[in-house]
Amino acid sequence: MRRIGVVVNPIAGMGGRVGLKGTDGKVAEARERGAEPRAPERAREALTSLAEVGTDVELLTYGDPMGASIARDAGFDPTVVGHPADPGTTTPADTRTAVRAFVEAGVDAILFVGGDGTAVDAAETLDELDDETPMLGVPAGVKVYSSVFGVSPRAAGRIAATFTETEPAEVNDIDEDAFRGGEVVTELRAVATVPVADQRQSAKQLGGGTVETLAEGVAESVRPGVTYVLGPGSTVGAIKERLGFEGTTLGVDVWRDGNLLAKDAAESDILDSLGEENVIVVSPIGGQGFVFGRGNQQLSPEVIRRCEIEIVASRRKLDEIGSLRIDTGDAALDAELAGWLKVRVGRFERRLVEVLA
Repeated sequence: MRRIGVVVNPIAGMGGRVGLKGTDGKVAEARERGAEPRAPERAREALTSLAEVGTDVELLTYGDPMGASIARDAGFDPTVVGHPADPGTTTPADTRTAVRAFVEAGVDAILFVGGDGTAVDAAETLDELDDETPMLGVPAGVKVYSSVFGVSPRAAGRIAATFTETEPAEVNDIDEDAFRGGEVVTELRAVATVPVADQRQSAKQLGGGTVETLAEGVAESVRPGVTYVLGPGSTVGAIKERLGFEGTTLGVDVWRDGNLLAKDAAESDILDSLGEENVIVVSPIGGQGFVFGRGNQQLSPEVIRRCEIEIVASRRKLDEIGSLRIDTGDAALDAELAGWLKVRVGRFERRLVEVLA
């Protein structure tokens, strides 16, 4: 019998689709912009996957909205180890209290649902307790820089149910205020014990290669009347520069016929700007290989379905990551996009790369 503690950060990821690049201290603003909770559905996917493969699992969780009802919806009869101080306004302190309760109960693993901030809360609490209980994240935040997450919610559920080995992994977080200002400031916050698994994501690496010829190729292929939705990252940033405008490095910009229609756009801005023909231009950020679902949740399933997709990357980056990944939050769309796609690696050259869901 494997005993797994599950805690959900219900507000994780709310800022993504409305262009806030994080939810820390921005919950009220996210709600004003029409953001909806993302973490509960991600948690449900993970626990459904856990139930499918982990028939001999005892689940411990925290009171609503931090896991209890979601666990029951997935078919479990969980032991509730505590409740948030204020169910209407959960805080990092609630996550930390839940982790302490799991340790006291002697769980074999902790499955948390959130982003890097939630990972820090869990890892620092385990460190304070001098405890090496394995932890694993279900990716639900805007920033997912740490190497303690499954590559998707379903993968995280499978890993939690089946892992047999553990290893140390870094927990990183970034300064959200600096991030919103266009600067990535990362900090190593903890080293956690995590399951060994191929479907656990690697840590994001900052940096890239020379992409001038690639940017020239994209700029030369621009079609009149077509709306271009340009994602974050230094590679697409070079394309924006080649097109003659200063966009946001870490956000999404919308451009058509020489005009910047929306800068640092939220999902609603993008949808409002789309025309009859639309192209999303994205590049895998860092070393993980994700082209959708990490740092660009503004590119929602609804946006993606209305666009052609142009993936660009330097040869060196593709050599490092091998394959690409998608995690849009829509299983049907992920399945539709998975397979072999051509990725532009130069002015004219393209490379066939496998895309994994």
